[in-house]
Amino acid sequence: MENLKAYIESGVLELYVLGDLSPEEIVQVEEMASRYPEMKNEIAAMEHAIEKYAMQNTVEPSADVELRLFEKLGLNDVEENEVISTQPAYIEEPKIVRLDGSDGKVRTLRYALVACVALLVVSTVSLFITYNKLGDAHDQIASLNLDKQKFAGVVSKLEYENSGLENMAAMADSQEWATIKMAGQAFSPKSKMKVYWNKKDKSVLINYVAMDLPKTDEAHEYQLWALVNGKPVSLGVFGKTDSTDNEAIIKMQTIQQAQAFAVTLEPMGGSVNPTMEKLTVMGGV
Repeated sequence: MENLKAYIESGVLELYVLGDLSPEEIVQVEEMASRYPEMKNEIAAMEHAIEKYAMQNTVEPSADVELRLFEKLGLNDVEENEVISTQPAYIEEPKIVRLDGSDGKVRTLRYALVACVALLVVSTVSLFITYNKLGDAHDQIASLNLDKQKFAGVVSKLEYENSGLENMAAMADSQEWATIKMAGQAFSPKSKMKVYWNKKDKSVLINYVAMDLPKTDEAHEYQLWALVNGKPVSLGVFGKTDSTDNEAIIKMQTIQQAQAFAVTLEPMGGSVNPTMEKLTVMGGV
């Protein structure tokens, strides 16, 4: 059910209601909606909300629409069969009387046609306005989805940092782990970092949350060294970025004994010997 909830909150259903999905994605949404009633209810609620929004924002056409339509169609108040006679008054013209009442029917049909045309124009205007309103609603939904994604990213980052802090606190309370604080050197005086060295299995860990090193570029990365009997021994390389793709706690190579730990900035892949002019942090055991 957690996966279903995440799927509903992903914004796919909004795009489905607005018709912005591909045919394959539409089939997938409809198949899942047939299997999960809560998803089907969510889609119905979205459609009802958009319809309600459109109805509340409809615009009535102006009162002279019908008048202008009559003028365009050439219709006025003068009937076609009303003719002013120029003959003398004493001459009586023959008068044709339709016994089947077709004149009334034609007149009725004519006004019905005009009413239909007027209704068509009003409907077209209303649909155009509704379309524009739906476009605005679509932009608002897209903006809300973007804000939701940003919020999810912030939550993920906070969870990542909290996980690292909990692990660091657990190691600090344990008697098996030695915490080595490394201070900034001449290359980067404000830098600082902590290394955790297990006294039993000799494993070495670094914590990204407790790390304060300059961000590396694409051509360089940091390399961790252990000073053993006056000689540097490489314990592996690691990068320093703003991404949370890495785990909070990173395991490096084990070392049986060490008098100190240090970090230098090296080319990608690391170096055989440390570049001392780029010594970043260092701390004794």
